[in-house]
Amino acid sequence: MRLSIERKPIRVNPDPKRVIARFFFNGNDRAKEVIERVMDISEEAAFGIVSPLLQEYSKRHRNITRVLNRHCSKLKPLFHELNIDYDTLTVYRKLLIGSYFTHEYSIESAAFFNPSIVEDPDQTELEDGQKRVIISFRAVGEGHISSITFRRALIDKFNNITIQPSGSYIDEAEIVRNAVYNKKLFFEKAAITQINIDVINELESKLDHHFEYANLRRIIIDSQRLQDNDINRLEYDKVLWLADSYYEIVFSLDTDLSDRVIFPISEYERKGIEDARFVKFINDDGTYVYYATYTAYDGSLIMPKLLQTSDFYNFRIMPLYGAGAQNKNLALFPRKVNGKYVMISRIDGCNNYIMYSDKINIWEEPILLQQPKFSWEFIQIGNCGSPIETEDGWIVITHGVGPMRRYVLGASLLKLDDPTVEIGRLREPLLIPNSDEREGYVPNVLYSCGTIVHNDKLIIPYGVSDSSTAFAEVCLDALLKKLKEDFKN
Repeated sequence: MRLSIERKPIRVNPDPKRVIARFFFNGNDRAKEVIERVMDISEEAAFGIVSPLLQEYSKRHRNITRVLNRHCSKLKPLFHELNIDYDTLTVYRKLLIGSYFTHEYSIESAAFFNPSIVEDPDQTELEDGQKRVIISFRAVGEGHISSITFRRALIDKFNNITIQPSGSYIDEAEIVRNAVYNKKLFFEKAAITQINIDVINELESKLDHHFEYANLRRIIIDSQRLQDNDINRLEYDKVLWLADSYYEIVFSLDTDLSDRVIFPISEYERKGIEDARFVKFINDDGTYVYYATYTAYDGSLIMPKLLQTSDFYNFRIMPLYGAGAQNKNLALFPRKVNGKYVMISRIDGCNNYIMYSDKINIWEEPILLQQPKFSWEFIQIGNCGSPIETEDGWIVITHGVGPMRRYVLGASLLKLDDPTVEIGRLREPLLIPNSDEREGYVPNVLYSCGTIVHNDKLIIPYGVSDSSTAFAEVCLDALLKKLKEDFKN
């Protein structure tokens, strides 16, 4: 018999009204034509066009003039080619030009799903039995491009969940590129991404053991000038795209958490940032930091990446390396075990593996942990977020794919001091799509990227058929008992 589980009377749906103003560029030639057309109109005409635009879009964006100015400034090289002195342009003409290179993008117009959940750093002014949490979501818009968004929620002493209203605006972060690269690791990753080996060898020979982005960019530009065709120049661009996968992003302090969106930035994630698995990681000294593993996708290649933050304002992002940092489904344990970082992954697309590492971004020697065992997971088994620590062992919520590619949630239990050993596993799914959850962008799919324990219950936020997000809870003691009973039988 299946374990009893309670669905919560709450659903978080996508909101197409939540939009960001993004830079729009259709190539140098068309951009120059647009600039020349705007330059040909009078100052009075420019003001007459842009003034109502500012009034209209200021209601949809926190600082639309800042956005339009920034987008206009991106065109400075084209102004130079057109012999136009950028610095002499009037304020309104700059804003008007910027508006022609801006478009609105609805970040969650298609779906809002695959959540993870962690304890909020701010637990002040709460009553006994309450917990404030942060929930991350995979938001999907036009072109199926995924980004990471957030909501705050409050769980009361009865485990009722209240999602805080989202803000009126959405902000992208400022990008900071100040990484120092390790040459050996960087070019190992370049080889995996199938960049031309001759280009790799050439650049590697010209760089120090540790190098900065500006130095790499200068060498690449010099090398590209010597190439006689676009195909060769593209291989150098790919190296720069890889370097762009390392960055920091900083959100304004006057933004609400729900205002912040982590949108694809580097070329290697241009088709989406998928399924972030957040975890509150406890360091050896008792301090904590938040990590998230996620999948960057460029339309053909998958790159596992790691995100780090302590305050959800400042985020550091980098790729993950090693034989175990392949495919999707990487989930970090919430603390070191036996002095090492521990990660679960699904490197072959079918089975769960476990890995140990001295460095949080390098993962080698994956060990097979679980294979599909029951009919509801015959196609594949994977994790649904970071393991939950209990006195009885590590609870891992899993997903299983069975007949008709139906995704269901299961659960396993790993030995506390040696999580390579499985000591519990449900024979029947923990949660399956009911009649209200089967329909959506991808039918018959339930999926989660993280759970949390509160008031002796395991709370599971989960994506509903790749469309929206729902919540369920199960008694922790009952789950542990069932895990061990099913494993024996």
